Amino acid sequence: MAHLLGGENLTVSFATRTVLDGVTLGLEDGDRIGMVGRNGDGKSTLMRLLALRSTPDSGRVTKRGDVNVGYLDQGDVLDGDLTVGAAIVGDRADHEWAANPKIREVMGGLVGDVDWHANVHALSGGQKRRVALAKLLIEDHDVIMLDEPTNHLDVEGVAWLAKHLKTRWRANQGAFLVVTHDRWFLDEVCNYTWEVHDAMVDMFDGGYAAYVLARAERDRMAAVVENKRQQLVKKELAWLRRGAPARTAKPKFRIEAANDLIADVPDPRDSVALSKMATARLGKDVLDLENVSLDFLDGADGQKLFDNITLRLAPGERLGLVGVNGAGKSTLLKLLNGEIQPSSGKVKRGKTVVTAVLTQDVKELDDVSDLRVIEVIEREKRSFSVGGKEFTAGQLVEQLGFTKEKQWTPVSDLSGGERRRLQLLRLLVGEPNVLMLDEPTNDLDTDTLAAVEDVLDGWPGTLVVVSHDRYLLERVTDNQMALLGDGKLRGLPGGVDQYLELREAALASGAVGGGSGAPTAASGSSASGAASGASEAEKREARKDLNRIDRQLGKIAQQEEKLHTQMAAKSESGDFDALGELNAKLQELLDEKEGLELEWLEAAEILGE
Repeated sequence: MAHLLGGENLTVSFATRTVLDGVTLGLEDGDRIGMVGRNGDGKSTLMRLLALRSTPDSGRVTKRGDVNVGYLDQGDVLDGDLTVGAAIVGDRADHEWAANPKIREVMGGLVGDVDWHANVHALSGGQKRRVALAKLLIEDHDVIMLDEPTNHLDVEGVAWLAKHLKTRWRANQGAFLVVTHDRWFLDEVCNYTWEVHDAMVDMFDGGYAAYVLARAERDRMAAVVENKRQQLVKKELAWLRRGAPARTAKPKFRIEAANDLIADVPDPRDSVALSKMATARLGKDVLDLENVSLDFLDGADGQKLFDNITLRLAPGERLGLVGVNGAGKSTLLKLLNGEIQPSSGKVKRGKTVVTAVLTQDVKELDDVSDLRVIEVIEREKRSFSVGGKEFTAGQLVEQLGFTKEKQWTPVSDLSGGERRRLQLLRLLVGEPNVLMLDEPTNDLDTDTLAAVEDVLDGWPGTLVVVSHDRYLLERVTDNQMALLGDGKLRGLPGGVDQYLELREAALASGAVGGGSGAPTAASGSSASGAASGASEAEKREARKDLNRIDRQLGKIAQQEEKLHTQMAAKSESGDFDALGELNAKLQELLDEKEGLELEWLEAAEILGE
């Protein structure tokens, strides 16, 4: 595979903190890379360096002369005074771009329901994001870099973007690098994962699921080495501590050896642990919406946001809500929380219900922006009962990932992810029994998301989650419901996949339309033509190839697992010669696996899968 671009010995420091320290890496044709790591560890910094949008303190970024790089920043980079059409295609005439089927496919997938003549500043956050994506994706780029592209996108938009990136180039052409907290998206589109941590970058084969497994194995092997080192430390310290008179007579080299062992202890990485807070008792009646209707809040004549919907929340129920932008997901939470009243129908609330809502707006912390993190929590309570143990506010805040130094940081100086964590902790210390989360994954890194999911797994109260994050919904909710923009609330026994099928059917029938005025192609046209060039004989052969490759990949997976087990055993025994031989076999196996995966992709492309 041809090299496209890379960085050599990249080092970047901010004040006294080194974000990247001598990092060397690169992108080649066919690379589909997802970048993960904690907030503030340097993911966006590394992407800006590779996109040549900033320069390192030392080291260099190189790229092949003819490589064209497209870059999407986290921020709003569009001119608000332009119309949607001008922002995307500039001053090009319609016939210049409308003749290109690839551009029409992007338009239909991202901005088909956006008013083509509206000014950008009048759009919602999700619409602006889709316009910015469309502007980038209609261009021909060899490398695409996307910094949090799924922010503000709904489930449907995330699914479309994943499909586009999977089919944009042939398997061994082009490359992209994406930073996102959406783990379903990472699994769907990436064949490599970069983890940025402690000023370095670790590289893993596969998407998010493969990365989690590989990281667990890496941590397990590191734990074995650490355990041996600690045993040596204990023995040396025990030997040194056998009486004061004896200690002064110890050979100097033994004392130095013990000091070396102790000095080698690495500083632990910050841990993020959300605690299960005590929850107020919840009776049998929670929250019910009975035959509720609600007019559009902007007063649109004769139109209803909700039309005679009924929803009953049971004690301990875990409900996920999905829907198109503007369908009323956040408004439904406000109805449940009593912030707004319905136009007709009843909202019934149990006597013991204590609600807490995590909104999308981190401006909720503006009233405490002059306080420090620890002071915000101490204003609520100074001690807390967690798992039967008493904790001070400082101990609890530290469990949420705020180190002792960070606890004294003013709220106004916190990053987006840190503000989100503080927002959630502030809710939990209020001991609610009905928790409603509106897009809780915004600004959170994957490690923090895993911690949030851990606490939600054991949440004893009723949980309602509005999110476009499929991974989160499937992980923490037991059932899902959809708002499709027609005023109705539908159950989804088939989960998010059923929602996407309903949306596709609605768009195909014209039941749910947009008022864009943009000359775009029908939403299903590009997908239906993906496999139109293959004959039936070629498709039959491709199906046979897929079955054969699936069997071979299954055998390789078993061999790979066996080799990992053997390598772990050799590592524990200290037989590094045998470990090297096993590693060589593993590399051969991985090369074979990569070849088979390329064959699989080529066969799948013929079938249009």
